[in-house]
Amino acid sequence: MKKKFYNGTFCFKTDRGRVRMSNEDQAHVLVNHHQEVLLIVCDGMGGMNKGDFASKLAVDTFIEAFKEFPGKKGVFFTKLWMAKIAKLANTRIFDMANSDKSYEGMGTTIVACYILGNKMIVLNVGDSRAYAHDGNKLRRITNDQTYVEYLAKTGKISEEETSIHPSRHMLMNAVGVYASLSYDIVVKEYNGESILLCSDGLYNNISEQEIEMILGTDERVDQKVSTLIGEANSNGGSDNVGIAYWEISND
Repeated sequence: MKKKFYNGTFCFKTDRGRVRMSNEDQAHVLVNHHQEVLLIVCDGMGGMNKGDFASKLAVDTFIEAFKEFPGKKGVFFTKLWMAKIAKLANTRIFDMANSDKSYEGMGTTIVACYILGNKMIVLNVGDSRAYAHDGNKLRRITNDQTYVEYLAKTGKISEEETSIHPSRHMLMNAVGVYASLSYDIVVKEYNGESILLCSDGLYNNISEQEIEMILGTDERVDQKVSTLIGEANSNGGSDNVGIAYWEISND
């Protein structure tokens, strides 16, 4: 089957929210001349220990590598490349945290999506999420690597309890915390759906039903992203919000 490549528009944006003193989220979208698309969102952790530095270092590592990556390598090699760059970002953050006391304890989530013709490769570490929206329905692609997700999967709490559990923000995995990196990476069919990557500051302050409704409007992509952030802030803005959004063009 011949690969179909899609033309599209995108927007990436972060916001400090209403509570946090700093913004530790990073987001970016890149497109190469083969019409291959890379979206990435990182949510830094560590507060005064430079969570903002960790998330920026991770995103910058992907940006630099994408600019050097020739593309048109197929799913198998692109998947290997994504894993390699995630590991490189992990090494850079880990080494910095262990060589400079002021950076000790920093880390970041990563969610990245590479759209390659009729396939998409999604890499995830932590609890930032990837969603696909087909014009009507919102579908979550990633699984949160959190303690409450583990509790839900093992039947110790219900799915409904995950959003109110006192340990819901406890990560089981992050980039830069350990010398080696554990990550999830999946290959999915891509049929022109809109792709939304976001940090937990979005989905903890706005329901998936609301996200679905906003993405289904006729607004421009930048307006949709601004509306999502505005709604999250209206609902308390308890955390930074990072969003990378891709939507195919209809012309």
